[in-house]
Order: sequence, then structure tokens, then C-alpha cells
Amino acid sequence: MEYVYAALTLNESGEEINEDNITAVLEAAGVDVEQSRVKALVAALEDVDIEEAIETAAAAPAAAGGAAAGGDGGDDEDEDDGDEAEEAEAAEEDEEDEDDDAGGEGLGELFG
Repeated sequence: MEYVYAALTLNESGEEINEDNITAVLEAAGVDVEQSRVKALVAALEDVDIEEAIETAAAAPAAAGGAAAGGDGGDDEDEDDGDEAEEAEAAEEDEEDEDDDAGGEGLGELFG
């Protein structure tokens, strides 16, 4: 995780996310740096908009919490309509997740 934190620190400070900068941050924190992990991280983040990824990650728990809290104890007909809406919303989220996963493929394996 410290590798990702280094990238986030660089992003927040407006510095370029490259191998030298990540290595410098990690060394300053006392981490034994593995250059292969640094290279993999830089390559994985090459086409990623970090600000957008942060916003998406922050919005995901709120959306899930809202769906779980749904329903006000109304009659059965309203509940059926709500279930269909929730299913449609869940299907849309699954499609979005698949699109998101394609861009971050391999990140899970890298930081597992």
C-alpha cells in the first residue's frame, strides 16, 4: 500500500508521478524500494485520472448505503416497484464496475 500512498502524495502535491519521484517518497519514508513494483505502478497509473478515481471510490459507499436503506414499509406493490428499480440500478453498477476493472487490470495482483 505504501507504493499507492506515495503516488497519492505526489498527486496531491501536484508533482509528476514517475519512477524517480515515487522512489524518493518511499525512501524518505524508510521503505525498502522494489524497483519492479515502482515501474509496475507507474505503468498502471499512466492512463488513470486519479482525481476521478478518488471521486468514484468516495461515491461508491454512499450509493451502496442508499440502496440498502431503501424502503419505507409501504404496501407490497410499492416494494415490487422498488425491487425492480434496485435490480436495474445494480445491473448498471455492475456494468460500470466491469468498465472500471478494465482500466485497473492488474492493480489488484500488484498490491494484492
